[in-house]
Amino acid sequence: MFNRRSSRLLLFSLAALSLFARARTSAQQTPAMGEVRLTADTQDERDSGVWIDGKYAGYVKELKGNRKIMLPAGEHEISIRQAGYKEFTKKVVIQADQIQTVSVVMEADTKEIYPGADAAQLRVDIRPKRAAVYVDDGYLGHGSDFGGRFHSMLVSPGKHHLKIMLAGYRTYETDINVTANQKSEMKIVLEMGSNAPSAP
Repeated sequence: MFNRRSSRLLLFSLAALSLFARARTSAQQTPAMGEVRLTADTQDERDSGVWIDGKYAGYVKELKGNRKIMLPAGEHEISIRQAGYKEFTKKVVIQADQIQTVSVVMEADTKEIYPGADAAQLRVDIRPKRAAVYVDDGYLGHGSDFGGRFHSMLVSPGKHHLKIMLAGYRTYETDINVTANQKSEMKIVLEMGSNAPSAP
């Protein structure tokens, strides 16, 4: 026959076992993670956009500290893009609690077609500045490349489709029609919300 002390001890033991089982279940449900660190030698490489498994993550030089790349164990594909360069793609196999370093080396794309001498100059103030910028479905850079006093994008005269994307924000899309040697400005503030599917 249990006395009060025995009953309390039994209840305490049952509670401890329950907590242990919950902690174990939680640990099993949390995927094992590993880290990827990107290194780059040139400014263009450091400013290049990063896609992980088809989703935009930011640009090379910012993906550290509280924005470091942490991925579940297993195989992942990392793509690095920059206007005027061929896409850099690398598959990595992540192991739990391990750090992998990927050296980013961008190769110039000699087939890239640049706007001519009559290009329009478009200055775009984008918030957040780390958002990916596309013109006619081609990645051009991130927001901070095209705003402020000394930054702008050059586009050939005519109609173009502008798309701004960042995970956690609603994708912004608009058509622009520019004339030769035109200078113009835009301000775009992305709204928080679910993002559209990954950009090409």
